[in-house]
Amino acid sequence: MEIGIQIAIDGPAAAGKSTIAKITANKLGYTYIDTGAMYRALTYKALKEHIDVYDDEALSQLLSRIVIELSPAEEGQIVRVEGEDVTEAIRSQEVTSNVSAVAAQPQVREMMVEKQRLLANSKGVVMDGRDIGTAVLPNAELKIYMTASVEERAARRFVENTKRGIDRSMEQLCQDIANRDKADMERIASPLKQADDAIFIDTTSMSIEQVADTIIQHAEKRKGR
Repeated sequence: MEIGIQIAIDGPAAAGKSTIAKITANKLGYTYIDTGAMYRALTYKALKEHIDVYDDEALSQLLSRIVIELSPAEEGQIVRVEGEDVTEAIRSQEVTSNVSAVAAQPQVREMMVEKQRLLANSKGVVMDGRDIGTAVLPNAELKIYMTASVEERAARRFVENTKRGIDRSMEQLCQDIANRDKADMERIASPLKQADDAIFIDTTSMSIEQVADTIIQHAEKRKGR
């Protein structure tokens, strides 16, 4: 039986990481893990319980007592918190606006990294996020850093929001994404950056299938080593 490899995909908001990671995992027969959904799930629960999204201690205590489940589904993944299906709820504008603050808390990140490493214990996994190649899976056989222009990412997020019934203008989305980039890159704990050994892919002018196929080609080369 062929032993798979670990594929770490990092990049800024709305770069297409989750979509590409799902397709890549499906084509390779690997397990897909959306770490961003874990931070969103914690943010959702914190907002619901009126916990300050800048309170590292309170957030860490919350994270230690709740169960976040990621289950494979036809569309990619179902996210549950304490048994509640929050797959759509964690994509709300309120969660999106607060998740960077939650993800920036050092103790929260430390706990999340431990959880994420446990999920990726077995080989044959595609994990996407902001610090996968640099902090969560530093020894992954294949690391990808995926990005696109702010305008392109805003356009993608606009399409997603329209499907979900979220009213947000392109101008607002461009500003949201620029702010998110700044917060992710400047945070103290595991800031967003390209790992030294990561392959850089600008997806601005590429189709979803082109990006997935590019990653799969790199994965096949790594598997052959």
